[in-house]
Amino acid sequence: MRRAVATLLAGGALLVPAGSTAAAAKPWSPHVRRAIAYAQTRAGTVRFSVRARHRAWGWRATLSAPSASVLKAMLLVAYLDDARVRGRALTAADRRLLVPMIRWSDNTAASSVLAYVGPDAVRALARRARMRRFVLDPVVWGDSLIDADDQTRFFRFVDRRVVARHRASAMHLLATVVPSQRWGIGQVRLRGWALYFKGGWGSGSGAVEHQVALLRRGRRRIAAAVLITGSPSHAYATQTLQGVFARLLSGLAVRRRRAG
Repeated sequence: MRRAVATLLAGGALLVPAGSTAAAAKPWSPHVRRAIAYAQTRAGTVRFSVRARHRAWGWRATLSAPSASVLKAMLLVAYLDDARVRGRALTAADRRLLVPMIRWSDNTAASSVLAYVGPDAVRALARRARMRRFVLDPVVWGDSLIDADDQTRFFRFVDRRVVARHRASAMHLLATVVPSQRWGIGQVRLRGWALYFKGGWGSGSGAVEHQVALLRRGRRRIAAAVLITGSPSHAYATQTLQGVFARLLSGLAVRRRRAG
């Protein structure tokens, strides 16, 4: 009997029951078709990208859109990587810029950060992150051009793009966006996963509505970006964001083990 089992293992022909641990270990993948089917019922133009360890999935993922406040995540990393900041402790003055810029998306703070680091630092960050189509508008930074594919390239390792000294501070900000701005992915229940994200929207009009996120659980990390333009209202667009993210990421939540 032992010899027969060994032969099956060597030949790769061992059959695994459907309910076994090996079958349950099948890699997760996003529900792209469900997300597309839902997006096609919604007003506006939806694009999305999901990036995991060995693969990326997307729909209209390279179609550019104005960045709006999504750019602030890049500004955060560029600021913390600046030579004048990276080697020292953060000061109260630093926090007066970074906390409002990320947690409640203050535009004046973002403009001050861009002026401090300079456009070249943001462009250099995009090159390091291998963002292929990013175009910074240094005058009206909210009109910078982004796409979903580039955003997941950047966000999947957003923590590692920050100097180690300031990494915890950066991730704390991205994890603590104020409750009044935690729509979209912030309303999707993904128990067991830590969520870090930044959103961008166009003055509440629905013309631009984006969210880009990193999900972490242990060593696993998944980046997801949903970019929307042309929605009829902000409220409508936030519903679209939630619906697309919920469908893409379904199956990620950690399930409770059965007693016994």
